[in-house]
Amino acid sequence: MKKIVIFASGSGSNAEKIILHFKNNSQGNVVAVLSNNLHAKVLEKAENNDVPTVIFDKTALSDGTVLSKINEIQPDLIVLAGFLLKFPESIIAAYPNKIVNIHPALLPKYGGKGMYGMHVHKAVLENKETETGISIHYVNEHYDEGGIVFQATANIEKCQTPEEIAEIVHQLEHLHYPSVIEKLITK
Repeated sequence: MKKIVIFASGSGSNAEKIILHFKNNSQGNVVAVLSNNLHAKVLEKAENNDVPTVIFDKTALSDGTVLSKINEIQPDLIVLAGFLLKFPESIIAAYPNKIVNIHPALLPKYGGKGMYGMHVHKAVLENKETETGISIHYVNEHYDEGGIVFQATANIEKCQTPEEIAEIVHQLEHLHYPSVIEKLITK
């Protein structure tokens, strides 16, 4: 049974879909959710599904405390699901090609520092894109520049607001992220 650790900072809708996907799955299991936000809704969602949680601050992320916790768990895959801090190089070096992130656009477009959530959807709308999508990629030392594992697209020609785009992108995320994770842990 492969062990999955999720890092999240917010509502946890993707994290919850991943937890539920692996709840009775013989391939893997979500063994912990780590968050830098004491008030993140993801913590409640994890606890409601009997997944242990760890809360940490920015210092613990950079000083080796979080890496020590990860090393205790020895995950097969680390999944970023709405985690808003830059992932430290020390963890990336310790777990090469074992950390994935989901981005709400078709990378390399609309990636980089500050490009997350509604910021991405506003930029996509302002540039009058006719399609957008999701990118699941490995995490490296640069924002959104790791190797792409999977992309899915959606037509957004009829979308008038960033919120409409966000809804379409969330559907793609929820549909694909759990199954892509399963493929990664079983290959």
